Amino acid sequence: MTFAEKTTDHRKLRRWEGNIEADYIYTSGLAGERFFTELRKNGRILATHCPRCDLTYLPPRMYCERCLAELRDWKEVPALGKVEAFTVARLDEEGHEAPEPQVWAFIKFPGIHGGFVHIVAAPEEKVKRGLEVRPRLKPQPLRTGEITDIEAFEPAEH
Repeated sequence: MTFAEKTTDHRKLRRWEGNIEADYIYTSGLAGERFFTELRKNGRILATHCPRCDLTYLPPRMYCERCLAELRDWKEVPALGKVEAFTVARLDEEGHEAPEPQVWAFIKFPGIHGGFVHIVAAPEEKVKRGLEVRPRLKPQPLRTGEITDIEAFEPAEH
């Protein structure tokens, strides 16, 4: 049966015989492309700003979520952020005990709507809500234009 055909047998809608190919490519979109290009080339984290609502968005987006205006203003994110919330991962991606615990945190920046979830390169006992952190980037020749160009966030006291 094709999509254009009509069925009156509800049992035919509950299963699919055969294989469904589900290959896809997820793109970062126009805002994401500019964000990752700037991160790769210049090591800067950018956000988009809505002058009408006075909101600055991270991750950047093309339209304001409040007034739906197209966002054309780009601003550099402040160098220091703060840990808003965190957790400690003791298992790896496959459910095995990790060699070392990893601290993952939601990082917020002053004046920015949104933020990042990323690794904090610090012992778990030093990480707390409000800890000031800064991004540690890969050296420029090793950057690929991905979020992993930020190796981790580290305490600002370093």
